[in-house]
Amino acid sequence: MAGVPDDAASGPSDVSTPVSGWSEPLIVAGGGRMGEALVKGLLAGGWKPERIAVAEVSQQRRRELEQAGYPARGVLVVPGVGEAVDGLISQSDAGPLGAVLAVKPHDAALVCAELKEAGVRRVLSIAAGVTLGALEGWLESVAVIRSMPNTAATVGAAASALCRGLSAAPDDVAWAAGLLGAVGTVIEVPEKSLDAVTGLSGSGPAYVFLVVEALIDAGVHVGLPRDVAKTLAVATLAGSAKLLEVTGEEASVLRANVTSPGGTTAAGLRQLERAAVRAAVLDAVVASAERAGELGRQS
Repeated sequence: MAGVPDDAASGPSDVSTPVSGWSEPLIVAGGGRMGEALVKGLLAGGWKPERIAVAEVSQQRRRELEQAGYPARGVLVVPGVGEAVDGLISQSDAGPLGAVLAVKPHDAALVCAELKEAGVRRVLSIAAGVTLGALEGWLESVAVIRSMPNTAATVGAAASALCRGLSAAPDDVAWAAGLLGAVGTVIEVPEKSLDAVTGLSGSGPAYVFLVVEALIDAGVHVGLPRDVAKTLAVATLAGSAKLLEVTGEEASVLRANVTSPGGTTAAGLRQLERAAVRAAVLDAVVASAERAGELGRQS
């Protein structure tokens, strides 16, 4: 069976790696928000712009990428994979081609056929729901790594998980981790965990945004101007995340530290528990993970 065996990884491992100085040619097949986010992160990390080609079929989207200044910096923006290959191999020392598959799932098979014909060595797929088995069937002997980054990649703060295919060697995984590491944190998991990753970190930003919306509305309800409520809510979210990151403490410990017996926070938490907020978040992650599995089976 194509794909990585279930016992290939006993648990998640941090495979983040810097990309500064990397210069091998890269085709980004799909110039949407996530494809652009990766290009932006790679450029910031030191990847040579003349070694990146974005293949984007939409003329309007290509125009937007041009207006954003990518061609002016040296990035090739073209309609298709063929043109991307022609532009990259015009360099005498281009080296082996790698590609990021960043297209809609229903376009993945066609684009994979083009990448295979172009002779790419390895592919990192961020096409939602498209399994390693499907990718390896379309790409055959090409090394495949599949990933699920989230929307925070657009600001360089993504939480991404990757899983390796059967033909992916350690250097292929390091290459993929370098690409994803340019836009945030990346860990490696077995493919069977990717639906859970989708439920938690893939869809998670939407849950957090909903909570922030509620905090802002609540601030207005208790008398704050909306702009003040927004500033406080966003700063509270950012500060809380920073505490978790810097201290390394469990969320339950930090919550307890801020909750004085009989105090204001205890009163608020009591209402959240009455409303079963904890259970609702759990149910949301489960529902999202289950839906990801359904979509994967349809691919």
